[in-house]
Amino acid sequence: MTEGQKVYEGKAKILYTTEDPEVLLSYFKDDATAFNAQKKGQILDKGRFNCTIATHLFQVLEADGVPTHWLDTPGDREMRVRAVTIIPLEVVVRNFAAGSLCQQTGLPLGTPLDPPLVEFYYKKDELGDPLLTRDRIRALALASDEQIAAITQVAQAVNVSLTAFFQRCQITLVDFKLEFGLDSQQRLLLADEISPDTCRLWDQSQTDPQARILDKDRFRQDLGQVADAYAEVLQRILGQVSPI
Repeated sequence: MTEGQKVYEGKAKILYTTEDPEVLLSYFKDDATAFNAQKKGQILDKGRFNCTIATHLFQVLEADGVPTHWLDTPGDREMRVRAVTIIPLEVVVRNFAAGSLCQQTGLPLGTPLDPPLVEFYYKKDELGDPLLTRDRIRALALASDEQIAAITQVAQAVNVSLTAFFQRCQITLVDFKLEFGLDSQQRLLLADEISPDTCRLWDQSQTDPQARILDKDRFRQDLGQVADAYAEVLQRILGQVSPI
């Protein structure tokens, strides 16, 4: 493949080839989707916000010993990443009950979960990204038992690191989604992005259940001020990290 060729376009990013076959360029879009892309729209400057937020959070995790696909960020919407083969699982870590967990279990919104839940969902839009048991993962041959154990361990480490970091930002990390991939040496790497698109983040200075939302739930629930919320998350992160 030639340099600059599009190899994949998802809901939020486009991946392009580079001069190095082991490296891809990830371009962050302003497109926003929810409910398995049944709801679509755009959030002004979302790509720029998420690229910068994800860059800083990947750096935080790398400093804490979590291996990620991030290499560098040459532009405000562009990130160079290691090429990986994505494991078709969405890994959700929940510290407090929210979203589908409340809908499916009746747990009240904001119920603390101790220990945090680590859940696996099949990354397959046409099936609605169903929740999977470890036995179903095994039956579908999506990942080995050893990979599931390793993914669980890394997800828990990510949660410890990011919960502490966001606490310093006066933000509660409610839950978040992770994706993992294998590089050419079969090393397990944290991939995709970590941003208000993939996390539920609550402003600790707000008690109102809608005003406190600093993530894509503002888009899902038609609350408005979505870009402002993303910008607020970025500003608080910038107050806790060194410049890129």
